[in-house]
Amino acid sequence: MAIIVEKYQLGMVRTNCYLIYNDETSEVIIVDPADNAKMIEQLIDEKNLNLQAILLTHGHFDHILAANELRDIYQVPIVAHEAENQILADPSLNLSIGMGGEPCIVKADRFVKDGEVLDLLHTKVKVLHTPGHTAGGVCYLFIKEKLMLSGDTLFEESVGRTDFPTGSMSTLVHSIKEKLMVLEDEIIVYPGHEGETSIIHERNFNPYIR
Repeated sequence: MAIIVEKYQLGMVRTNCYLIYNDETSEVIIVDPADNAKMIEQLIDEKNLNLQAILLTHGHFDHILAANELRDIYQVPIVAHEAENQILADPSLNLSIGMGGEPCIVKADRFVKDGEVLDLLHTKVKVLHTPGHTAGGVCYLFIKEKLMLSGDTLFEESVGRTDFPTGSMSTLVHSIKEKLMVLEDEIIVYPGHEGETSIIHERNFNPYIR
C-alpha cells in the first residue's frame, strides 16, 4: 500500500489543494478544496477514486470555496477544528467578502480536537492544533508515511500571515516550535501555498523559529 499525494494550485491566489489517496483501495481525501469543484470532481472520477472526507486546515476563503459543492456531490463530511467554526460561518472573518468576491459560508460536519487520530485511507492521521494564522488552524500528520499537511501554518522558510482575524504571530511561532519542530526530521511538509519542505529544513533555515 502507498499513500499518494497530488497537488493542484487553484483559485486567485494559487492555493494548494491536495488529493491524497490509497493506491490499493482507491479511497481519497481532499485537503483544502480551494476552488473549481468541477475540476476536482473530474480528477476524482477519472481516477476512479472513492472520496471519504474533505479536510480543512483552516477557514480562509481560498481554502474552502469548493467545499460545499463537493460535499453535496459526494455526500461526505467536511472536517475542521472546533475553534474554526466562527471563521467558517462568517464571510467577513474568512475573507470571502472583500478578498474573495462572493460571500462563502461553510458548516463543518465534524469538528476535531488537538491530538485526535483519524482513521483515513487505511492509515492514521493525527490532528495537530496549530493556532496563530487562525484560531482553529491545524496540521494533519500522516504518522506512518511521515508526511504532513501544514495549511498556512508553516511554509518553506516562512510562516503564515497573522494580520487577519484571530491571527497572532507569537501564538503561531509558539505552535510551530511546540507542535511541529519536535517532529521527526524526515517528515515532508506540504503547505497551503508554494512548494514542499521538511521538518529538518525548517528547523535549520526558517528565520521565524530559529
